[in-house]
Amino acid sequence: MAVRLLKPQRAERLFDGWQETMIWSCLQNVMGEIYVSDVEHVSSAAALLGDFCFLAGKPDADLLLFVCRRDFLILTPQNQAWEALIEEVLKDAVKKVTRYSFKKNTVFDPEKLSRAVDSLSPEYTLRMMDEECFGLCRENDWSRDLVSNFADYALYKKSGLGAVILKDGQLVSGASSYTAYREGIEIEIDTRKEYRRNGLAYICGAKLILECQNRGLYPSWDAQNQASASLAEKLGYVCDRAYPAYEVYGLKQGGTE
Repeated sequence: MAVRLLKPQRAERLFDGWQETMIWSCLQNVMGEIYVSDVEHVSSAAALLGDFCFLAGKPDADLLLFVCRRDFLILTPQNQAWEALIEEVLKDAVKKVTRYSFKKNTVFDPEKLSRAVDSLSPEYTLRMMDEECFGLCRENDWSRDLVSNFADYALYKKSGLGAVILKDGQLVSGASSYTAYREGIEIEIDTRKEYRRNGLAYICGAKLILECQNRGLYPSWDAQNQASASLAEKLGYVCDRAYPAYEVYGLKQGGTE
């Protein structure tokens, strides 16, 4: 049985050197949780936040099965030993994918980003995330993850940040805090299907990056696919590496107690 660490810093050494802001969120006790299989001797750990789980330390099958008791999860293994365990234990229940991480010291071009923001067609309205827009994000499947890790607007206002585009009062695109840590945010970005390929995500991303810079926050980016990676590079990010991850479906009823 896995146990949540009330003092997540106890697992910090297991994640040492892992440049992932969602891990930092958990270790800083800002958002998310750290689970271990042995509280007295912390040798394996899982950082769980939103749809993501980062597995570190000694591979542990019981810990793996515990965190997978949900409808969907993206597992990120620390090394090949964790990869082997995931494939051995979960078998056909997982899909191996490639994600792309970006350097955490990107120097952005504010003039380029400002030109992007100014290029928005007058038929659209660009706004920073407020309580009304927060509510609109929660109403639609495509936009829900823009705010899904914040229980309410009060929490989002405290730690989150976002920019959205509306047309005729309807939300059509947005860039927002998927998660937050002390020094910045992890960006979630999406556009309503029928409005894609119009540069709206690029404009929202540019606006959000500028606002982060104004507030002394770092806007971290991790790409789910090549399209997201290309958008990041267009905004000025520099790719660090491609890495393996595993998407897990349907283990909510199959996990062990």
